[in-house]
Amino acid sequence: MTPHTPTGAGASTGAVLTVRDGGVGPCPPGALRVRPLPGEATTSYLTRLATAYQLTPGQLLDGLHITTTNAPTPPPAGDIHLSAEATRRLAAFARTPSAHLARALSQRPPPAAIGTAGTATARWHTVDCAVQPLPACTCCTIRRSPYQAVPAWVHPPPDLPRALICTRHQQAAADPRHNRPLDIRDLPELTRARHTSRRPPTTASLAWATTITTRWYDHHQHLHQRWRSRLNRLTTTNPHLTKGPASPALTCRGLITYPETLTLATTLDHLPPHPPAHPDPRPTAFLAHLATRLGLPRLAPADHDLLRTRLTTH
Repeated sequence: MTPHTPTGAGASTGAVLTVRDGGVGPCPPGALRVRPLPGEATTSYLTRLATAYQLTPGQLLDGLHITTTNAPTPPPAGDIHLSAEATRRLAAFARTPSAHLARALSQRPPPAAIGTAGTATARWHTVDCAVQPLPACTCCTIRRSPYQAVPAWVHPPPDLPRALICTRHQQAAADPRHNRPLDIRDLPELTRARHTSRRPPTTASLAWATTITTRWYDHHQHLHQRWRSRLNRLTTTNPHLTKGPASPALTCRGLITYPETLTLATTLDHLPPHPPAHPDPRPTAFLAHLATRLGLPRLAPADHDLLRTRLTTH
């Protein structure tokens, strides 16, 4: 077979893949270096790598003789499972050690038919909206992509509120319906909160805090004025938000509540793992401490408030 040679920016790099008659010959490392971002979705990295050679992901996999099943779905709605042999071939072509590539890419555990396969196989699959990756910082992506910057999609850290915040370049994302990250230069409290999160909260406290601040946000409770001001600043800096099909009040909720969610989660971690036999119905000391950490003069949740539920049951 005739090897494929890219045109344009990568034309001088020579053949991309080598295929011999009667079988697959040794695949030399690619001429271009495309580095993965930490936590990047596999299909996102595959797309960026293929685009560097002016190929589609399917063409690149075919050139590496990786057998695929199901129809390709681009990120963030789709991802791909790779077998160990497929990962090895991809890593060799990308000039990246397989262990490094596996650590960088955020892969869900593959099905047994893929994970235990001794051949180079891959399976495309869809990703639930709640766990879809988010658009990565454009400046960080450009540094890892030769010639042209293809958008990258990254899974947020699992031990922090669901959002991506690049403190270096002042960009953030919290909803996959945004196809690019947002400018947060006018919201220094977001980067400040990300900087101070040296010890992430526990999974249980983070889940409680996310649920509580979401309820407060939706019902305009406690921090409504602060969050409304933050949303106004965010939409002023990113005017395209108001032109989308979804309301920025909904799509930006995770970013708007990020500092308070993180503060609440780390504060809840200081509660005893099990409430006393006769819990105090008015835990004034804890509420006063939490109000101080949230920057509120006082905090008096109603009996039906989820925070009250967390303080009295567990």
